[in-house]
Amino acid sequence: YGQIFEQIADGSLNVGDKLPSEHEICERFGVSRPVVREALLRLRADGLVTAHQGLGTFVSHQPAPRLKTFSDVQNVGAYLRAQEVRVALEGDAARLAALRRTDDELRKIADAHAAFIEALEHGHVSPEADLAFHASIAQATGNDYYLGVLESIHESISGFMRLTLSLTRTGSRQRAQRVADEHAAILGAIREQDGERARVAMQFHLGQARHRLVDRERD
Repeated sequence: YGQIFEQIADGSLNVGDKLPSEHEICERFGVSRPVVREALLRLRADGLVTAHQGLGTFVSHQPAPRLKTFSDVQNVGAYLRAQEVRVALEGDAARLAALRRTDDELRKIADAHAAFIEALEHGHVSPEADLAFHASIAQATGNDYYLGVLESIHESISGFMRLTLSLTRTGSRQRAQRVADEHAAILGAIREQDGERARVAMQFHLGQARHRLVDRERD
């Protein structure tokens, strides 16, 4: 998985390129066919390749090349799978937070958002600042299980945030502004106690964060 990911990230394999056959990959890397199939399934689940019946497997997205300088690519798959859990979990958490939040909880969410934006504008935002915003929303649900599940996958969430925030710091100003706008949309829906809009805004934000990681065109 990691070696094929690197070839996609560094441009050895580009969008539209066909991957070698399973047999060729087995021969090249000296691994069994089940290992190759598992790697290809992970690459498909992570949105990097697409399989076409009878034609083969093709590269569908490429991450920014500088991604390789920030973390071990072997961890990217785990980070992306944790992100799938977050879309379902945090989308519903945002909905409940909008419906149940107290004025004090809303103030904590707003303060976490302000701290994140200030750090983003100075170019030194941390995963902790991002996580604080998401955790304050989970707390506002009034259901400790939401925060508990987030804490149980804390390592993967933090790893994902480190990568995406590193890409944001070294990316375009527009990229940073999009992140800020997405957080603001979530906060606005929670402030107005619009549960469905909060859910959609959160799921959109998490989906966009995933796309920004695996698709250099979103840079």
